[in-house]
Amino acid sequence: MLFDPGIEIVECPGVYKPDEDSILLIESLEVEPGDDVLEIGCGSGVVAIHCAKAGANVTAVDINPQAVECTILNAERNGVEIKVRVSDVYDRVQGRFDLIIFNLPYLPVEEEGMEAAAWSGGHDGLTPLRKVLEGMEEHLSEGGRLIVVICSLMDNNSLRELLEPYNIRKLGSRSLFFERLNVLEICVPEES
Repeated sequence: MLFDPGIEIVECPGVYKPDEDSILLIESLEVEPGDDVLEIGCGSGVVAIHCAKAGANVTAVDINPQAVECTILNAERNGVEIKVRVSDVYDRVQGRFDLIIFNLPYLPVEEEGMEAAAWSGGHDGLTPLRKVLEGMEEHLSEGGRLIVVICSLMDNNSLRELLEPYNIRKLGSRSLFFERLNVLEICVPEES
């Protein structure tokens, strides 16, 4: 999908603003009209809005109520309909989706609080990824995909172990000042 600079995003206090990782994620996505999409950690709504403009049926959730309000504001501003609610990962999510997207907090730091929830990935950077993988099969449609952003600062050995049971495909990559970001597609292997 192409990043559309014409989409107007209002930055909201206390909400993760779109940055290089958001643009990389958008440019790495393959979304079809009619796809049922769940974005976890929607922040400002920029990814969800791009998906909605591509014709997807989008549900967007965030643990931060300010992010939910920001996504609603930005969706209205851009004339798209998105179901938005407060949820910690899958806590308030029902149904199955063709695509689950999570620009997860990946920095290996253990900071607390609502704002830190946007970047703190725990001691190894993998705590949010573990949580999204735990409920993935329950929320993905058959043949569905999970798309996440990972970072070279994560504990790479633990990351390899965590992803070992899944089929993985790298969709995009970008080097920034002190880190390398990769967008991964994670799929549950088909039973033989």
